[in-house]
Amino acid sequence: MLTDLSLVAWIWLAVITFGAAFVRGYSGFGNAALLIAGASLVADPMVFVPVIIVADIVLTLLQARDIRAHIDWKRILPMLVGSYLTIPVGVQILSRIGIDTARSVIAVFILVMCGFLLAGWRLHRMPGKTAHAGVGMVAGLANGASIGGLPAAAFFAASGVPAATFRASIIAYFTLMDLWTLPNMMVAGLVGRETLILAALGLPLMIAGIWAGSRHFLRASPESFRRFAIWLLAGLSVLSLAKAVIG
Repeated sequence: MLTDLSLVAWIWLAVITFGAAFVRGYSGFGNAALLIAGASLVADPMVFVPVIIVADIVLTLLQARDIRAHIDWKRILPMLVGSYLTIPVGVQILSRIGIDTARSVIAVFILVMCGFLLAGWRLHRMPGKTAHAGVGMVAGLANGASIGGLPAAAFFAASGVPAATFRASIIAYFTLMDLWTLPNMMVAGLVGRETLILAALGLPLMIAGIWAGSRHFLRASPESFRRFAIWLLAGLSVLSLAKAVIG
């Protein structure tokens, strides 16, 4: 795949890599879906799924110092339990039905959720551990298509958690999911030499994007952050659905 890309394709991948990392630095999520949608215009998106997971793990290590005090472990731990149960299933489904089919199902669900959120709907009380585990199970199934974060992010947006807690908890949750997703992808034969090469090539751009996005987050108001997160969810879902339908 690497030798088949034109110079224009490489430039586009560089631009979308930086842009996706900026979004992650600001909101804590969205980079995977953005990069998959953008990369699919010039290359096979399946190649980039494990690349994103490898890169996310490295990027979180760079952000750990800034986010660790804001992580809501009581919420993300039961979500992780649910995710860990369904991640192997999600990876196997992905390897059989294809990324577009898997992504389109989740995209429709997220779009409906965003409609409720934009209409002003919020959860009036904190859901229990069972609800968190259920959301984690949905996210685990979706994680093989690199959009596992969208159901979890929609859940956090509906819960009305503070922006810093939303961002830090989502980053931590995604990374801990990735630590289980990656070995499952290796077993399924979805990780190869190109994965490490592409991750190494994109890492400098991702670090720059994360830094720029994080600085922007520090200047954002809580309500503007929430609006951005919801519109980002809706936009990513539309991109995912359009790619699945158009091909």
